[in-house]
Amino acid sequence: MSYKVRQTFTFRPKGPKTLTRLQQRARLAGMPKTALADRYVEEGLAMDTHPGIVFRDGPAGRRPAVIGGPDVWEVIQVFLEEGGNMKGTAEYLSLRPGLVQAAAAYYADNRAEIDEWIDSNRRMMDEATSALRRRRAIGGG
Repeated sequence: MSYKVRQTFTFRPKGPKTLTRLQQRARLAGMPKTALADRYVEEGLAMDTHPGIVFRDGPAGRRPAVIGGPDVWEVIQVFLEEGGNMKGTAEYLSLRPGLVQAAAAYYADNRAEIDEWIDSNRRMMDEATSALRRRRAIGGG
């Protein structure tokens, strides 16, 4: 029998203000402060690695996006439909080419995550289209 032990890491903020703010944000988010701190570290590392990428909350959950623009999955969906054409994707989405490059770089390192966002949104759109067709078939608009 073998056990995997996760490595631990102790965080001691420089001052009480940081810990207080972390506790407040964790309470608002409804999650343990250690989980929130872990999320901040993961996202901070991702943003350092991929300048131009930020993370935002929404009804579908927390997801990566380009600064001042759409979610990464939306950029990549267009990018793939454009056959990997950066300039065409940038023009279609009215984005600076550098933001398309940032999304593509993030996608290269996080392909499964972004593909899941694309697939999930396609399924939701397919379900919504089917529901609309059913309503129209019974005269509901």
